[in-house]
Amino acid sequence: MGAENKGADAVASEGGSDSKAFLATESLGRLMARLAIPTVVAQLVNLLYGIVDRVFIGHIPGVGADALTGVGVCLPIVLLIASFSAFAGAGGAPLASIALGNGDAGRANRIMANVVTLLVIFAVCLIVVFALFGRSLLGLFGASEATLPYAWSYLSIYLVGTFFVMAYLGLCPFLLAQGDSKYALIAVATGAVLNIVLDPLLIFVCGMGIQGAAVASVVSQGVSAALTVAFLRRKSSVFRVEARLVRPEGEIVRPVLALGGAPFFMQATESLIIVVLNGTLQTYGGDLYVGALTILQSILQLLFAPANGFTQGVQPIVSYSYGARLFDRVKSAAKRLIAVSFAFEFVCAVAVMLFPAPIAQLFTEDAQLVELVGEVAPVFIAGMSLMGLQLGMQSIFMGLGQAKLSLAVATVRKIVLLIPLALVLPHFVGVWGVYFAEPLSDVLSVAFCSTLFLVNIRSILSERALEKVA
Repeated sequence: MGAENKGADAVASEGGSDSKAFLATESLGRLMARLAIPTVVAQLVNLLYGIVDRVFIGHIPGVGADALTGVGVCLPIVLLIASFSAFAGAGGAPLASIALGNGDAGRANRIMANVVTLLVIFAVCLIVVFALFGRSLLGLFGASEATLPYAWSYLSIYLVGTFFVMAYLGLCPFLLAQGDSKYALIAVATGAVLNIVLDPLLIFVCGMGIQGAAVASVVSQGVSAALTVAFLRRKSSVFRVEARLVRPEGEIVRPVLALGGAPFFMQATESLIIVVLNGTLQTYGGDLYVGALTILQSILQLLFAPANGFTQGVQPIVSYSYGARLFDRVKSAAKRLIAVSFAFEFVCAVAVMLFPAPIAQLFTEDAQLVELVGEVAPVFIAGMSLMGLQLGMQSIFMGLGQAKLSLAVATVRKIVLLIPLALVLPHFVGVWGVYFAEPLSDVLSVAFCSTLFLVNIRSILSERALEKVA
């Protein structure tokens, strides 16, 4: 009998008292499909919150282009709010899953209780900061006199739903961590479908315009949050959301924030990147180029969402198996995760490079904007053809509790490469420098991440490394 099967038998007979031992015993291929398919769908559906808003906003008669650009200027703040939910939720869920695999359900629940407290603290702070300084920040983020009114109309309402965003984005990873991906899908899909229904009703029928889009998002996110909490209060759930908040425990919070630092940094710096790109494009091109970037960012989200869903679905298998000391199973899952992630991103990136204009027409009827996106998208998207490798490897780092390696990869791509390139290249090639910066940083970042992975993965999959994480 192989090492993996021995370990699986041990989990089933000794540590399998918890109801989630199937994460270590079920056939790997079947389990990956069972967990990943709902998370892929959930990611795509969740993406509809932003995409549907932009599609309908871009078609508001007479003001669509300015309104769409205004929402694009809000995107850094929207991403920053989401990044704080990842700071706590995405950092805590893998550690909780490792604890479950290690047979310590008590520690797993303490981790989630601390995460809930962190999410509440983050939400309060963000609402206060953006309510006080939101308009000024939007100006810094690239809003012009023409687009600022639309940006603030959207953001001032969107902030009302900050607690909802924190709840469903921060707690859904715990549904995934215990293998309940179908419940995560239900929570997210219900809100997204409601958003699709409310958007045209409030924007066009009720004549609320861009404010209607914001109200639709808040209501939909509230429904998703309520369902997420309800699912985590089921008797069959390993993790249980309690009504009271716990006092943060240092020995829990520190590793949670350390591991959550990577996804937080990736999303928070995405906000910084959009600010830098919008500012540079405003200087060298104007509102039209900022609008084009809004569409390109939406396309990037479409490219990343399915791969992110797949990696999120497989990550609990990696984490739980690692905690259960099934190192061969971790290796097998990691190989499949990287292969699928790469293949998907490569095919999708090539498709966008070949047909950019028809995709742009989903977001706007402005002929100039469609033409510009058609010109720049093949360059801007080119590096995405390789990014599936990095998505897979970074997800494995997260699943194995490797905070420093995850953070290093996030830092190099965004801070060391993309932002400097986006600031320097336009001095030599004008506005096109912004679009060249993205593929250059992607290729160099993938090379860096691959090197880190190959050098470190063997030592990570050891008893000694596991003891430091667990």
